[in-house]
Amino acid sequence: MKNINAIQAFLALGQESRLNIFRMIVQRGEMGLTPSQIIEKLGIPNATLSFHLKELVQADLLLVERQSRNLIYRPNAKLVQDLSEFLLENCCDGKACAPIKIQKRAKSA
Repeated sequence: MKNINAIQAFLALGQESRLNIFRMIVQRGEMGLTPSQIIEKLGIPNATLSFHLKELVQADLLLVERQSRNLIYRPNAKLVQDLSEFLLENCCDGKACAPIKIQKRAKSA
């Protein structure tokens, strides 16, 4: 992956609403989400959502498919994998990294 491609993806994700939209779509995986489902869950106005989805698609983070009258947005799993590999390419001085234990944050009531 070239630096410019990674920069475009990270710039697109560098806005809170877009990051929330992207994370929600990633959680749905191959099932994807329609704009109306995203609006229902996040409460983002239609015009604003349209702008954010366009930015994510242009950064190649999302794939869009028309099904009848609906648009389905899905994560571009290949790009997400490529970004992960790009970030970890020179990790740990080229040696195998020790596994990292990820702790979930406690949800506040």
